[in-house]
Amino acid sequence: MDNVLIVVDDLEAVIAFFVELGMELEGKGPLEGRWAERVIGLEDVRQDVAMLRVPDGHGRIELAKFHRPRAISPEPKDAPANTLGIRRVMFAVDDIDDVIARLRAHGAELVGEVEQYENVYRLCYVRGPEGIIVGLAEQLN
Repeated sequence: MDNVLIVVDDLEAVIAFFVELGMELEGKGPLEGRWAERVIGLEDVRQDVAMLRVPDGHGRIELAKFHRPRAISPEPKDAPANTLGIRRVMFAVDDIDDVIARLRAHGAELVGEVEQYENVYRLCYVRGPEGIIVGLAEQLN
């Protein structure tokens, strides 16, 4: 897999959220033109995109803010975990409590609770800017 696309409204807030998770901003800039319109099947496209890379370099998240045509909001805004489609991206973390505290500074909230799965992981879902849900998994020793 090369990357996952997330369409956002507040590009800077979402970049800051993922950088706090440890991702690295590879680049950011405008994207438009007939080639892009043909690829995504929309006309008169103007967007800003940012590409973030996980620290080991084996995965990326692409963020896109559409200026034209305007992005369409899904319903319901804070969809539950059983809604069809991609619901979350999971990150392995060293200290789940520390990561939650740092993400709260970016407006993140726990979706449920931090739970332990057997003696293997501590896990939780966090809802960040734009309602983006990320999973956090801390492997136990």
